[in-house]
Amino acid sequence: MKWTIVNAEAVAPQPWRNGGGITRELLAWPQSPDWTLRISVADVEADGPFSRFEGIQRWFAILQGEGVRLFERDVHAGDTLLAFDGALAPDCTLLAGKVRDFNLMHRRQQGRMAVVEAGQPVQASADWFGLFTAEGGCLHAGTNQLHLPAMSLAWTVSAEAINCHFEGSGSAWWMSWWGQ
Repeated sequence: MKWTIVNAEAVAPQPWRNGGGITRELLAWPQSPDWTLRISVADVEADGPFSRFEGIQRWFAILQGEGVRLFERDVHAGDTLLAFDGALAPDCTLLAGKVRDFNLMHRRQQGRMAVVEAGQPVQASADWFGLFTAEGGCLHAGTNQLHLPAMSLAWTVSAEAINCHFEGSGSAWWMSWWGQ
């Protein structure tokens, strides 16, 4: 199984059109701009609404900073991933200065997506399979060991049925996608 590793610090930041932050796109799969899955890390520097994405399921988490107010609730680093309909475009208010966040977007009509915290071992068996880690660690996939720096995504396609586990600290998530 061949893995691709992308580190957010190695990706050129793209400024938002509204000037409220920057995004580092770690994945636009299978290709940009017609992606099925999009994974990014963003630095949010100002209050403002999320972009509207019709037909998209989103997952969101704070990686660094004090947090944001979203959907009338405070979201902090270490909280469970927040899943929501991308068409909602909620207002986002910084709680105490800029934050860095994790974003996963999936086009619902193009398959199904599962996301779980990486605290437990999983079996990689999907059309697309990945792990994001905020603080880094070691991904064990069968006999392979992949050392991941902080803010990294490791992913593979046509994942075989292989046992995987992750050793690291901080927020980390397994992501699996199956096509139609």
